[in-house]
Amino acid sequence: MQLTRDLRNRRFWRGLAINGFAALGFFSVGLSLFDLFSPDTLGKLNLPEILILPAVAFGYAIWQSWPYPIEQHYSSPDTKIKLVTGDLFDQDMNLVIGMSDFFDVETPHIIAENSVQGQLLNRVYRHDVPALNSDLTSALAGKAPTETGVAKPGNSTRYPLGTVACIRRNRTHYFCVAYTAMDEHNNVSTSIGILWEALAKLWDEVRSRSNGDPVAAPIIGLGQSGMSNILPIQDAIRFLILSFMFASRHQRVCEELIIVIRPQDEKRIDMLEVQDFLQSLKKS
Repeated sequence: MQLTRDLRNRRFWRGLAINGFAALGFFSVGLSLFDLFSPDTLGKLNLPEILILPAVAFGYAIWQSWPYPIEQHYSSPDTKIKLVTGDLFDQDMNLVIGMSDFFDVETPHIIAENSVQGQLLNRVYRHDVPALNSDLTSALAGKAPTETGVAKPGNSTRYPLGTVACIRRNRTHYFCVAYTAMDEHNNVSTSIGILWEALAKLWDEVRSRSNGDPVAAPIIGLGQSGMSNILPIQDAIRFLILSFMFASRHQRVCEELIIVIRPQDEKRIDMLEVQDFLQSLKKS
């Protein structure tokens, strides 16, 4: 369980100790000053101060250090970032879908069924490949391709990396962003620079199309893109958060970003470290 894992985290106990000693010192000084200016009051109460002070300090430390939901609100810009564990497609809001520069959707030989775009096809479009391809084609109208007629299985038109096809279905916007390059054998790859630029263009599209409504995104770069060796999951989360915050400080993107973590990935993430990282952005 997430809670018991947080309680086994050194970061939790270090924070508990720091907050506990800080509270003990603060309350001790406060009590001493009170006794200095009102010397007879504490004696009349007949309280075991030696036990009360540590108990109050420990209670304060627990309150300050206890693992809360991983989220942070920022006043400038007025936005919020939150991490949840669950299913991306169970989120009742706009969604981010990572794709290749060919915007292929057909499963299972081109796109893995368990990938995010594979789930978009299966769960939102009920395996209707022509319908999803039609919506993507409409969303890409007016966006100039870099290549056409490429000899490969699946789609044959390549678009610039960072292209975003925003499709709307059942009152939900799906921001399909091309952040991987696909070759003629349908193998995909990307880089840190490409991913950063693609995310910047994604946030521009979210800003202009979402009307400020919250958007949910998976952890980008964990699939077949080859980024997992360069950008481990903890760094991938920070990377996604930073890109959103940089874009938001330039101009507010939306009300809230929800980063959705798959249950099987949760045990690989130090949630308390993510919370500290979110708080550090508030101070900077």
